[in-house]
This record gives sequence, C-alpha cells and structure tokens, in this order.
Amino acid sequence: MSDDSSTAQQLTESGHHIVINGRRWRATDPSIPASLRDELVSALMAARRAVRSDESARPAVHDAKVALGERGEPWWEPTTPEGRVDCVHHADLTAGSGS
Repeated sequence: MSDDSSTAQQLTESGHHIVINGRRWRATDPSIPASLRDELVSALMAARRAVRSDESARPAVHDAKVALGERGEPWWEPTTPEGRVDCVHHADLTAGSGS
C-alpha cells in the first residue's frame, strides 16, 4: 500500500473540515449511520458519473452532498426546523435516485 501524498486527507482540529492538497472541504456529518452514509456516497458517485454525459444530473450531486452534510447548514451548528426539513427532503431525493 503506497502513501500518495497528492490525495492524502487530513482532518482539521475541529473535525468540521478535511484538507486535501491544501484546500479545505466540509467533512461528512459523522452522525450519519454507516449504512445510510454508504447509500448516499453511492448516490453521489453515480450522480458524478452521470454529469460526465449529462449536465442536467448536476442537481443530484448537490442533493447528495447536502444529505451528507457537505453542503447546506453546517452539521455542527444547531439546526433550524426549516433546515431539518430541507435535509430530510434532500436525503429522500438522493436515496430515490440510486436505483
């Protein structure tokens, strides 16, 4: 197993972000159950592949990232009732696009 420093990830001290190649990205919400996280990551990867041939698939990428906590309201801050509904809505949309 090689250590490829070009793709090495480092978690920030707060745990809210990862750093890849010197760029900071929001980390996935650690409270998402592993099985749901796996489904959401699978949906995200499928949407990213779809974007290669169909730009209209881009909203599915956004929806998956919101459901994972990588976009939208920060998962480490208290959630508003509107934000909770939005996250559930995005999770439902993303889960439905995986089949």
